[in-house]
Amino acid sequence: MEFQRSSGIIMHISSLHGKYGIGDLGRPAYEFVDFMADAGQKLWQILPMGPTGYGDSPYQSFSAFAGNHYFIDMEALVEKGFIEQDDLANLVNGNIEGSVDFGLVHREKMKLLRKAYNGYLQAEQWEDMEVFKKKSEYWIEDYCLFMALKKNFGYKQWQKWPKDYRYKKKSVIKETEMDLCYEMEFHLFLQYVFYEQWQKLKNYANSKDIKIIGDIPIFVAPDSVDAWSKSKMFLFDKYKRPKKLSGAPPDMFSKDGQFWGNPLYDWDYMEKRGYRWWLERVKNSFNLYDTIRIDHFRGFESFWTVRYGRKTARKGRWEKGPGMKLFGKINRTLGELPIIAEDLGFLTPKVRKLLKDSGYPGMKILEFAFDTNSENEYLPHRYPENCVAYTGTHDNDTVIGWYRGLDNFHRGICERYLGNMPEVESEEINWRCIEAIWSSRAIMTITQMQDVIGLGSEARMNFPATSWGNWKWRMKKEDLKKEKALRLKRITEKYNR
Repeated sequence: MEFQRSSGIIMHISSLHGKYGIGDLGRPAYEFVDFMADAGQKLWQILPMGPTGYGDSPYQSFSAFAGNHYFIDMEALVEKGFIEQDDLANLVNGNIEGSVDFGLVHREKMKLLRKAYNGYLQAEQWEDMEVFKKKSEYWIEDYCLFMALKKNFGYKQWQKWPKDYRYKKKSVIKETEMDLCYEMEFHLFLQYVFYEQWQKLKNYANSKDIKIIGDIPIFVAPDSVDAWSKSKMFLFDKYKRPKKLSGAPPDMFSKDGQFWGNPLYDWDYMEKRGYRWWLERVKNSFNLYDTIRIDHFRGFESFWTVRYGRKTARKGRWEKGPGMKLFGKINRTLGELPIIAEDLGFLTPKVRKLLKDSGYPGMKILEFAFDTNSENEYLPHRYPENCVAYTGTHDNDTVIGWYRGLDNFHRGICERYLGNMPEVESEEINWRCIEAIWSSRAIMTITQMQDVIGLGSEARMNFPATSWGNWKWRMKKEDLKKEKALRLKRITEKYNR
């Protein structure tokens, strides 16, 4: 799949400005698209959009297919007559500018969404929702049942549900579905509204010649409908406990490694069934996005496994992934698709071969470039054309925060590479870095919105290997400054992106 020379911005939906505690699919999203168009950008990369729970991480979602109902535009529901304008008062009064208030969103927005569902029932506009249900039949019923059961059992993880429900005993489930019908239909309504609103926003972005890059985590959350309803796909024992869990081995950043705790796939089982779940997942993703980024690509060659019960990922072992058997199946079934591979981390010759065989562009991070190795592959002049270059991603500090944290030695290496900047202001280093990767051969270049605005570490999105305090950053409306857009546009035009 050929990509066009282009550039863009990475910022999640939750980070959009707005009145209601979290970024959503309403007017501020369209304003951001307009900002990107003014800045000459053609790519908007977002994080996974699944519904989040414990820890608020978009990489630990209740479903690999569902959309996050927290992102629903409430003002659109007012326009449809499902709720009143006055109903939004609590969301407005509780909003914290510049930060996501997940507690407020869960408490107040869910209350209003339930009221909106009752308004929808009174309006008797069911036909479109039934069409959506039919289009989503592979995943939607299990998801709605899972969410209804979670509420019924006090939001406990499914592994702690009563035995018959944990094992999804058909006779018991069938009886329960009658009692949970209202709650299941409520979650169907939420998905219908989310998908409808998202499609309108995507169409608007596409009309401005902006493509959306979505993100597929390699693993699913342990507390997810996927792990519950399709447990045979995972390495579970007879008690539905994981035999092994996911993680990353110790490295220079973490002496204990990173213990992610996701259940691991039974790749042999998946292969025997033609990788259907993965095919459906990729197909559904391309209904949402123009391009997808597959997270932790090296895990498809081999992945780090940690025995169930361990507290850290220090002790584990590498096991083989499906490699090109999976990606070959995707290509044969769905065609060659615009896919980006997140190939960061420890790359063996076999991982590099998998990347080459797939043909997918890998990733280069400028913040990794400045050490004593003159052949560092993250230096912009060494980028191959078939890659996506980033100043940094959601897992990295902002450029200004990163620069301020460098010691004098490494700052000197950075300054000598980017230009003679002995008196450089840290507020300008972000633009130096943007221009450095924009000028490279990389077919696509992307910067964090925080780097366009010029923010420090206070705006960092995520600290890997930590569970709390992440994913909260939100931009402010005044951050969408015309002069920022014009400056980015000049750099973009200069390097023909």
